[in-house]
Amino acid sequence: MDLHYLLGDEAESLLTHTCTAFPKSLLTLPGPDFVDAVVTQSDRSPGVLRSLGSLYSHGRLGGTGYLSILPVDQGIEHSAAASFAKNPIYFDPARLCDLALAADCSAIATTLGALGAVTRRYVHRIPFIVKLNHNDFLHYPTTYDQVPFASVRRAIDLGASGVGATIYFGSPEADRQLHEVGTAFEEAHRNGLFTVLWTYLRNPAFVKDGVDYHLSADLTGQANHMGVTIEADLIKQKQAENNGGYTAIGFGKTDPLVYDKLTTSHPVDLTRWQVANCYAGRVGLINSGGESKGDSDLAQAVRTAVINKRAGGQGLIVGRKAFQRPIDDGAALVHAIQDVFLDGSVTIA
Repeated sequence: MDLHYLLGDEAESLLTHTCTAFPKSLLTLPGPDFVDAVVTQSDRSPGVLRSLGSLYSHGRLGGTGYLSILPVDQGIEHSAAASFAKNPIYFDPARLCDLALAADCSAIATTLGALGAVTRRYVHRIPFIVKLNHNDFLHYPTTYDQVPFASVRRAIDLGASGVGATIYFGSPEADRQLHEVGTAFEEAHRNGLFTVLWTYLRNPAFVKDGVDYHLSADLTGQANHMGVTIEADLIKQKQAENNGGYTAIGFGKTDPLVYDKLTTSHPVDLTRWQVANCYAGRVGLINSGGESKGDSDLAQAVRTAVINKRAGGQGLIVGRKAFQRPIDDGAALVHAIQDVFLDGSVTIA
């Protein structure tokens, strides 16, 4: 894989940048001994350590400290038609598990129903992550609220290794979601399951003067910090594309040092701030692969992977870019992302 070709004009900047604003010496870095050296210092039970051990040791990235997860909650979040019409074989959840296996993923994260339909065929072959809540996109007019669709008990019954959930930080419903998810994560840990939190922002006021601050490093960083506070074992966040959401919107509390000293406008520095807010790397940051846009998907996914790795993150969670194309092509795209995390020349900045 030619990284310089895929990264284009950004190649030199992305591959050689050194983070001096928030140096790597302040981080806990990913590595083969992450569970042994880092997670065992925490209050996680032996059962959770076992589950995390199965996650970090599975698939093509097993034993590296990096993760490659296939997420498929989009059938609820965006509608089944919007998600699977481009490749109708994936209306069958068995084919989604086949894709995760073909792509040598660390785990598959999807709905209770999808995993429950095929659990006895696949649960011993790849770690399952049950997504506990979803946005019901069938409301009219459209509303956005993550509500429980599944329970930790059901995830345990079907043999899952972990559970996942979303909180829409900044939304009117965020406090209720925070309570629901925090309670569910406590139950999951008590029963030996690891936890993954989608720490997304959702508020129309976060778009100001044409700039979308849902992708701002300072706001997404604070969402991450709230996510690790309820003991998420992994944070899934959209990669930062700008900064200064607090100051542009004019709310909350921040510090000028965030913008003058601790971050820059460089993409790796913006994502580094997201990692810093995950207890300085003690909790892994995995970035979202984003929607499928066709021919540019490979270059975009590789760019996201390079930024995540160089920032000190732990991998990518890529769904639509993979399952909205034929299985061999989808697996090849995921393998290209994994290649970045296996490439010793792509270093932490």
